[in-house]
Amino acid sequence: MGFRLLHLHLHGLFRSHDLELGRDADTGGQTLYVLELARSLAARAEVDRVDVVTRLIQDRRVSTDYARPTESISADAGIQRFAFGPKRYLRKELLWPYLDDLADQLVVHLQKPENRPDWIHAHYADAGYVGALLSRRLGIPLVFTGHSLGREKQRRLLAGGGDHQQLEQTYSISRRIDAEELALAHADLVITSTRQECDQQYSRYGEFRADRAQVVPPGVDARRFHPGSVAAEISEVEKLLTPFLRQPELPPLLAISRAVRRKNIPALVEAFGRSAVLRQRHNLVLVLGCREDPRQMEKQQRDVFQQVFDLVDRYDLYGRIAYPKQHRRDQIPAIYRWASERRGLFVNPALTEPFGLTLLEAAACGLPMVSTDDGGPKDILARCDNGLLADVTDREALQDALECAGSDLQRWKCWSNNGVEAVSRHFSWDAHVCQYLALMQERSIEVSHPRVLSSLQTASSGGIQPLGDRLLLLDLDNSLEQPDGDALNTLRKKLNRCGLGILTGRSLPAARQRFVELLLPEPKVWITGAGTSIHYGQESQSDLLWSAQIGVDWDRVGVEDALADLTDHIELQPSEHQGAFKLSYTIREPREEILPLIRRRLRLRRQAARPQLRCHWFLDVLPLRASRSEAIRFLALRWGLPLEQMLVVASEQGDGELVCGRPATIVLGGHDPCLEDFRQQQRVYFASRPQLPGVLEGIQHYRFLRARARNDQSLT
Repeated sequence: MGFRLLHLHLHGLFRSHDLELGRDADTGGQTLYVLELARSLAARAEVDRVDVVTRLIQDRRVSTDYARPTESISADAGIQRFAFGPKRYLRKELLWPYLDDLADQLVVHLQKPENRPDWIHAHYADAGYVGALLSRRLGIPLVFTGHSLGREKQRRLLAGGGDHQQLEQTYSISRRIDAEELALAHADLVITSTRQECDQQYSRYGEFRADRAQVVPPGVDARRFHPGSVAAEISEVEKLLTPFLRQPELPPLLAISRAVRRKNIPALVEAFGRSAVLRQRHNLVLVLGCREDPRQMEKQQRDVFQQVFDLVDRYDLYGRIAYPKQHRRDQIPAIYRWASERRGLFVNPALTEPFGLTLLEAAACGLPMVSTDDGGPKDILARCDNGLLADVTDREALQDALECAGSDLQRWKCWSNNGVEAVSRHFSWDAHVCQYLALMQERSIEVSHPRVLSSLQTASSGGIQPLGDRLLLLDLDNSLEQPDGDALNTLRKKLNRCGLGILTGRSLPAARQRFVELLLPEPKVWITGAGTSIHYGQESQSDLLWSAQIGVDWDRVGVEDALADLTDHIELQPSEHQGAFKLSYTIREPREEILPLIRRRLRLRRQAARPQLRCHWFLDVLPLRASRSEAIRFLALRWGLPLEQMLVVASEQGDGELVCGRPATIVLGGHDPCLEDFRQQQRVYFASRPQLPGVLEGIQHYRFLRARARNDQSLT
């Protein structure tokens, strides 16, 4: 039997044909790479099946192709689209609230033997987050490729004058970095494009392990990207570009990228405009994707184009610069060859470039480069020796490199030949896929997830079902705080028709002592210690499978040592509030910087732990794999109870983790303002009343206690 591989590529517009590369910031080189990788892997004898999971989109502004649940790539490869979040197309920064929903759907999908892959490969931070959850819950080995990393993007943008608040608003940068840390903690294999990316970018992450990382440079399709053109394709390119240019025969400075800030295209236009040498010797050709109505563009795209147009005006570049409004993807190889025939240069001025696939495409067509000195271009130049690198944050350095690179025809010819030969030798798709599959085969022997697999195999196998067929999960510290008698009586009657679960930050003895005062039926399950312990009914022994799962990489002493010198900010709570998998602190004075400080300290000490703030004053530090939300998912898998048959109650700071995904959720009246951010979630009901009356209101809203068939229908 060969490999079954599942790739997660969640954002952008993804289909098997006519990729809309450059349409927006999310539909770029990663999209092409994933498609070509899936197609190339499926053609190999060692692979039985390749599937790519992406988002199902129903939006009249985009093609109906993206609304098809399934699509074939080749005989043994296909696309599977899952709906999560709003139906419309969203940029990747807006997808974060909906990723738990996708993870919950995929767990159900992949539990079927015919759907279960041997490996999951997650591309970018959003897929890395989902992939980590799937690997944790199902025990499937995970490969992670970041493509571009949040810490590097943050570093570059701050160096360019951005501020932290702006980065959060525009890029959700902290959430992205947290997702990357989570993916790295769960990844059995990290595939990077360059050694520099591995050594200098991934190494900034606390969860990165160098022994799990391998450099596998992407491949170039030699059938499309090669030197030598035919008259028909050159004529077609000339029709596209020469109407812009007074002297179309001049060697072009060619840039092909998306119109996003990171690509730094305005810096190239300014360097060209300020240099009399460049304006006399070259034309500037910018292929920045396709654009229709500017009003339909994202703000970032509009801003980039406006900067370009302003610079064209400022330096009077009309007749010297081309920026076609439309082009086809199949014209890109011909554009490279057209530029090569005119002894031009390919220019990549990106602020950060994890790899630079366009540099290899250009080199394969005989077009030398001038590129950013950040990231992948360093590795490419070391192997290809086909151009120059420059510090693109220094306009004069970029200008000097462009002037120098175009000054010597003999050197240009040498660079051109070097690039063609090196791409053929080092950067073919065959070489990429062979190395990729060799790593799969090698790591498949090493990788195992026995604890998670055993929990799935024992799920309700003996016919025991401790949770019943429906489960109401209440927070002991809020939902049941100071309940009035009438509400309690009503709840007692309702609990005859469903199971009760208790969520609490307290220890089990303290929780039971508090609960006995309520005279309610015995809970089916106790999730205590902020999600670090699970007990059933009156049993005193915790679920050992859950303890084993969350204990991976947990070092309680190491966590305490890492935070020991922060006594000016936090102090340990009394011993009765501590646990084997929980360190609890009181914050001396609530400040916004406390949580980032704790996260940074844990990262620097390489602790697989996460801090959680509750009610502004209380801080729990838990294993990376532990939370109330994950405990609920563990129960669903362990005992075969669908998440849709669980009803969860939330009300306070720190409850955001409970509100995402497939379970129905009630947010109580008088809730913490931070929960307002979840009003867009489809499976969340905001009650008008607080505490137990709000719980009863939510139960009525969801019709949670009606006949099962009707209940299931009402929750979908």
